[in-house]
Parts: sequence; structure tokens; C-alpha cells
Amino acid sequence: MKFGAVRPDDALGATAVHSIRKDKLVLKKGTLLGPGEIAALKAAGIDEIVVARLEPGDVSEDQAAADIAVAVSGPGVRVDRAFTGRCNLFADVAGVLVVDKNAIDALNRVDEAVTLATLPAFKPVVEGEMIATVKIIPFGLPAAGRDGAVAHATKARPVIRVAPYKVRKLGVVSTLLPGLAPKVIDKTIRVMNERIAPADAKIIAERRVPHDEEALAKAIDEVLREGAELVVVFGASAISDRRDVIPAALEAVGGTIDHFGMPVDPGNLLLIGHARGVSVLGAPGCARSPKENGFDWVLMRLLAGLPVGREDVTGMGVGGLLMEIVTRPQPREAAVPEHGKRIAAVVLAAGRSTRMGAMNKLIAEIGGRPLVRIAAEQALASRAKPVIVVTGHQREKVEAALKDLDVRFVHNPDYAEGLGTSLRTGIAAVPSEADGAIVCLGDMPQVDASLIDKLVDAFDPERGALVVVPTIEGRRGNPVVWARRFFPDLMAIGGDVGARHLIGNVAEAVAEVPVEGGAALTDVDTPDALSQVKATLEAS
Repeated sequence: MKFGAVRPDDALGATAVHSIRKDKLVLKKGTLLGPGEIAALKAAGIDEIVVARLEPGDVSEDQAAADIAVAVSGPGVRVDRAFTGRCNLFADVAGVLVVDKNAIDALNRVDEAVTLATLPAFKPVVEGEMIATVKIIPFGLPAAGRDGAVAHATKARPVIRVAPYKVRKLGVVSTLLPGLAPKVIDKTIRVMNERIAPADAKIIAERRVPHDEEALAKAIDEVLREGAELVVVFGASAISDRRDVIPAALEAVGGTIDHFGMPVDPGNLLLIGHARGVSVLGAPGCARSPKENGFDWVLMRLLAGLPVGREDVTGMGVGGLLMEIVTRPQPREAAVPEHGKRIAAVVLAAGRSTRMGAMNKLIAEIGGRPLVRIAAEQALASRAKPVIVVTGHQREKVEAALKDLDVRFVHNPDYAEGLGTSLRTGIAAVPSEADGAIVCLGDMPQVDASLIDKLVDAFDPERGALVVVPTIEGRRGNPVVWARRFFPDLMAIGGDVGARHLIGNVAEAVAEVPVEGGAALTDVDTPDALSQVKATLEAS
């Protein structure tokens, strides 16, 4: 290919290498120069233009890209029309992307003009998703370069394919232990359904049984008999050894353990086995969370009918550190003194009390004290320090209600936009030396210092308790303790929503503290609620 600067009269039939803009002339890079373009260049006073011109034995960039793309594509792949030296490949079906890395590496070494890039191997893809692209760097190349790349692809064909999902029927067995709330299992099933939805798969059989070898073996047998094409077992206790309850139950039904453990974090404690020709997975605890983990890597391959053996699993280490594990102690948190957990209190008192009519509920009195003062005094009586009060609606009245209390005020000018803005304002005001914050609501006067201290005591980063939530008969309430590492997430919340959804996203970091009474669930939103709380507190 010839390349260089020429006069416009010598550029006929060549390709413009650079874009040119001058006066009314707009000439895009890659334009094939015909008589009209030559005339326009001369009219604009362009004396010289850099062009590329194919020589005998060369192939154009589009032709080369198209030929190579067709050569590398296999089943489940659609090749788009080549343009500007690029030819894109798309998934023609939903499934798992399978690529031959060695063949792609060899093809990319044939000629520096030829490049092929793909999505990561074994990535789940949807129909129509772009999965690879062939790009020819110059405007053309010798046919030998194109032919060499095609030869490599043809020898290894298929280089790129999409394995369509085949497994549609799943059996799920959950084991139970005292203290495991039913809603945890409910959420696990919901998350599992969301995971397998892209594969058009469904849970056709579900069992919840004691964490016992005999009971579990019976449940696995039952879901297999009901036609499950893949069985997933969620243990109430994580698998810690090949002789543990889940692997023992698998063997009890005549199954085999293929591999235990994987170099993917989160996801280490995964067990892969099979029984009666059906794959059985012992899920790690992180599989209860919707966030990507090692369980996804194996599950989606199995749904596509791809085998996952020991070599496959042990080869997942590079790139297997998927994210920071929220339950893993960080240097700063590991240094928290045993008896000196530094937790600040954030009291949200900025709301407009829209459900109370004309009354500002935070100023309403119980026993001669405003609700917001009761909440602030209990926070001050706890071990949480300092106490930060977020104001907004009727700021002056709220501050007056807290006169003479040792609290720090921070105003939220955007309070009308909702709870999320107040949460953001309060968390931003937490001093840097605090290891976390307990977020209290100013309209929950029954939350006392002892409850706050109980939650603060349960905060233990070294044991993975990074978010502490009170529960009453399985229902989660307030206030909630948050480790500092979640402050950026809390400050990203906007609008009239709290942090409940965030708790669901970090399930592995949540510690639930059972409490008695209704304090953790009772807020004052209506006049009736105020009357009921007032009667309760004034009678005590």
C-alpha cells in the first residue's frame, strides 16, 4: 500500500488518511477521493493531502476485516457488515461466550495490521450483544496478512461461539439451623430466580430441610426425581470440608464430589459434584447476594451445558478477585480498640411531617419534651459520640427544641427532596476519626440509649459485622449502624429513599440483633401514631 502526501490532482481513487475542515469543505477520514472531492479540495485551496492507495496484491480494510470475522465466527454468532476497517460480531442467541484464547493470540500475531478483541471468555451474553470486533489498523494490507489470519482461524474453528442455554429446570434445596430467618431463604430464592432468568430457566422443585445429612440426602433425591436438570444446595452453614453435611448428603444419594473450593473471591467455598448424570452445586454463602461471585461463573456455564471440571475451576485464579470483600477487615478497622469502637450518632430531623397535617411531629411533645429532644437525649446518653443532628424543615424550631444539648447541627438545604438527602448530609458530617455511624430517626422516641448501645456493641469489623440491624420477630427496624467503608454508598443515595436496599446488597456484612418490644419498628408518622406512642411512654 502506498502512503504519503500528494497533490489533489494525483489523489484520484485514493483514500483520505486524515479529516480536513476548511471553510465549507468537510472531508472525512477514509473518504474515497473521486472527481467531486478533488474539485472541492482545489476550491478550498488545499495544495497537498495525505492519502493511502492500494497496490496490486493488497486487500481493502473492510474486505480483510469481513473475511477474518467470518473465519473466526462459530455457532451462535452473527457477523455485521464491515465499515471503516472494522467488523463487529454479535451474539445470535442468549448463552455463554466461548473463545479459543490460543487461536486468538496466534491470529493477533500474524500481522500488526490485524487485531481481534473479544469480551471475556465464558461471559454470559444476551441475544444481540456485541461480543467481538475485528479491526484492520491501516486502510489496507497485503493479502498474505489477511490469508494468514484466516488460515489460523480456519484451523482452530470455531474460534468464537456462543453456547446457548440448555438447562431449564432447577432444583433448589436450603438447609435450616436455629437463627436462620425464613426471609433469608425467601430472598435467596428470589435472587436465584433473577440469576437464572436470562437463561429462561426456572426452579421446578424446592425443599427446606434441617441441616442434617439424612434430611438433605432425601431432599436431593426428591428434587432429582421431580426432573431437576441441575440441583443447587444452599447450606445454613458453609461447607468447610469434603466430609461436611452437604458433600456427605451428595454421596449418600450415590453422587460424586468433582471438586471443592475455587480460587475466586467471593466464592471460595463452592462444591461441584453430580448425581445420576445431573450436576449438583453446593453454593457458597455469597451466592445469596445478587452481586457477581464465583458461583455465577460456574452456574451460567452449567446452564449452557458446558462442563466445569477441576482444571476449569483451578484456572479461574487470575481475575478471580472480583471485588473487595466487605466482611474482610481493613487495616484501619482492624485497629479499632476492643472496648473503644468509635461510632458517631446521626439523628435525622429534617423532614416535613407531611402525614401529620399542619403539625411538625418533631416538635410535638410527649411528657413535656419534643420528640426530637427525646431522640437526641437518648443518643447523647449512649456510647455513640458525637451526636449529629440533621435539620431541614423548620430548622429554627428544631434547634430551639434541642437548646442546651451537646449536639452538632448540620443543615440540609435540600430536605424537601427527601430522606436520602438528609442521610447524605449527616454522613458527610461524621468526623474522620469515627469508624462508623448509627443512623437514628428523630421520630422514634422509644429508641433508648440501651438499644443504641446494644447495636454499637454488636459492631465488629474483625468478625464481619459491618452493618448492624435490630430485628423483632424477623422484621428489621431502626436505628442501623454502618461501617465507614459504606459511607460513599450512603452518600450516593438520593431522593426520598433510605438505605434499606443497600442493606440487601451487602447481606454478608449484616449482623442482626434480636430485640424485644416495638421500639425499633415504631415511628411517628401520623396523629394516631403520636397518640399511641404518647400513651405508651407516659404510662411507663
